[in-house]
Amino acid sequence: METILSIRSLWRCLLVQPLIVLVLTGTTLLAQPVVAQTSSPADPLWELGGAAFGFTQQAWPGASDSVNRSIAVPYVLYRGPLLRIDREMFGLRAIKTSDFELDVGFSGSIGSRSNDTLSRQGMPDLGTLIELGPRGRWNLGNAPGGGQWRLEIPLRGVFDVTDGFGSKGFVLEPRIQWNYQQLAVWRLSAYAGALLGDRQLAGTFYDVADVYATQSRPAFEAKAGLIAWRLGLTGSYRLTQDWRIFGFVRLDSVAGATNSDSPLVSQNTGYLGGVGLQWTWMRSERSATE
Repeated sequence: METILSIRSLWRCLLVQPLIVLVLTGTTLLAQPVVAQTSSPADPLWELGGAAFGFTQQAWPGASDSVNRSIAVPYVLYRGPLLRIDREMFGLRAIKTSDFELDVGFSGSIGSRSNDTLSRQGMPDLGTLIELGPRGRWNLGNAPGGGQWRLEIPLRGVFDVTDGFGSKGFVLEPRIQWNYQQLAVWRLSAYAGALLGDRQLAGTFYDVADVYATQSRPAFEAKAGLIAWRLGLTGSYRLTQDWRIFGFVRLDSVAGATNSDSPLVSQNTGYLGGVGLQWTWMRSERSATE
């Protein structure tokens, strides 16, 4: 049994954790928007390079504890007609029109050890979570400041990497987004949305089983519904042809959320934020096509 556990731990270190970091890099941490379409005509079909960034993340919505990471990873961008690994998505694009897109993509979040957080002392750790599923995107036209409005509605299954990819439920995250680009130098995006989860996902964050209940942390069974409101801003600036600096910040609030009375909720607001540097090593001479 110890040998099997050691092999699993080694496999996670060598394969799974780098994969999650690349997913996070390709979606959340390097998500730099464009205005009317995913790629401009000048964008190459593929790019290779590296990125280094540091970020801080609320351990879970409503937590008073944070998770801090500094990461340096290689990255690859590919802008094919079906497979898209770029600044807008990480996955497969099924439908593309001038007004609507449907893709299948990934998202994720880094886990936290319960013994490193005050509220969850003695409880199971929160694992590294990945999300997989379809996303609809509607282009809504011109917005103030020379930008574009877009509505996004992803519905994704949630899986715990550190628990053998066990299911943790489903998440729905509708958002309205403002995108802006200036000559591929500045790229900005602001969005507002809501995070909704089923009973299983809500329980992952907020359940307190009887065995883990204490005088200050009574037993609690979470319900499906609103997990958090979200307000975010991402942006990047091209320093040279090969170097780009980027940053991101997101405010989460559990005010009025379904499980805001859980003993694991200790504050209404929290944030995710970070800054990084992206370097392009190689790019194709062939341009991407829509």
